Amino acid sequence: MRTTVIAGNPKPASRTLTAGIDVATALTGTAPDDVIDVVTLGAGLLGWGDPGVAAAVSTVKRSDLIVVASPTFKATYTGVLKLFLDQFETSTGLTGVTAVPLMLGAAPGHAMAPEVYLRPLLGELGATTPAPGLYLIDATAADPESYLPWIERWRGAILG
Repeated sequence: MRTTVIAGNPKPASRTLTAGIDVATALTGTAPDDVIDVVTLGAGLLGWGDPGVAAAVSTVKRSDLIVVASPTFKATYTGVLKLFLDQFETSTGLTGVTAVPLMLGAAPGHAMAPEVYLRPLLGELGATTPAPGLYLIDATAADPESYLPWIERWRGAILG
């Protein structure tokens, strides 16, 4: 199984990136094959045809499982993540890919954000999202106890 983590935080090497890697590793039992820190793709995200962005899109399309991580930003996912996901064809861009929507936030007030905003977007791109999205509190996201109960509950549905 080829696993890719996509982190859509405006800050490179963020807690969001770390959380995505941690969740993917705990879910599959091995480190992800690929990690895309979207912000590092830079201005190429603003149009179409950038070779670095095209390579990242190709990597995602070759994946069996993706963990798509974003901080909660203005109550939803970030613009930088949206710019990246806009590079995929509507309804077919992620066909055959299983996706885990993951969002981090400062407080439980936005706990439904992955389910309300990110999961439908991934479905619109053709991904299969067999489990509810995962929301982690920033301050405890590095603690495996914050995500292990979710993983134990949903691992079978996600990994088939």
